[in-house]
Parts: sequence; structure tokens; C-alpha cells
Amino acid sequence: METRTLINNYLNNIPKDKKEAFLKLREVLKENIPSGFEESFQYGMITYIVPYSIYPEGYECKPKLPLPFISIAAQKNYLSLYHLGFYADSELLVWFQEAYQKAVPSKLDMGKSCIRFKKLAKIPYDLIGELVSKMTVSEWIRVYEEKRGKNHMK
Repeated sequence: METRTLINNYLNNIPKDKKEAFLKLREVLKENIPSGFEESFQYGMITYIVPYSIYPEGYECKPKLPLPFISIAAQKNYLSLYHLGFYADSELLVWFQEAYQKAVPSKLDMGKSCIRFKKLAKIPYDLIGELVSKMTVSEWIRVYEEKRGKNHMK
């Protein structure tokens, strides 16, 4: 199925109580992500990828897929944002954790690369926009390859 169709189907199936926040989150990503990344659909989520035209090696775990960077999903109990740059760039992770604590009074709900937003009214859209803009395609490829060479991305 074509990427645009997959994305539209996904958007059409987001529960009403999450849809407005999800669409706003997606718009923030689209407005702030550096040029070169493309919107796609991977792992059942809307994903911003490095296209094969820029990075033909693809993703180490699944070379038949373009290199993912950021994904967003509407889960049963929350919205999630997956930023693979957190795995590879510890300075980015520390910056985000500190900035989040200043921007949002509640505790950050986060896994290795997943930020979970359970209280949709408290999504720090400006902070997410700043986060998304912090790494260009070439920086992401460089950091990814450095960590991949050290087997940290596995």
C-alpha cells in the first residue's frame, strides 16, 4: 500500500479523544524537522526517515527499510514520540530531560527513546519543535554510524 494511504488510514483511525493533540504534534514535527527527512510509515507509526536517496544503506536492523529518525504514535493510553537520536546522542538526551523539567511541571514519562504523553493538555509542543530541529540529516547519519560501529544501536 502507498505511504500516503497508510498515513491517511492511520490518521482516520486515531480515537477522537487523541486526534487533536496527535495532529498538532504531527504538525509541529513537520514544521520543525530539518530538510531532507521524509514522512513515511514504519512499524505501524508515522515515521520521519532518511530516504534511500540520501542513505542507501538503510536501517541496520532491517536494511530493506530506510533509516528511521523520529516516529509518533497514538497508543491506547497515550501519545508517544520515538526519537532514535536519544540512543545515539547522550548530550541531546540530557538537554531534553533538563529542558522538559523546566517546561513541564510533571514527571517525564520516558523509555530509552520513547516519550509518553498521557496528559495531552501538557504536551510541550514548543519544546518538541526545538528537539526535532536540533539534528540535521547529516548529523543523524554521522551519529548513527558512529554508534553503529560501536554496536550501541543494536
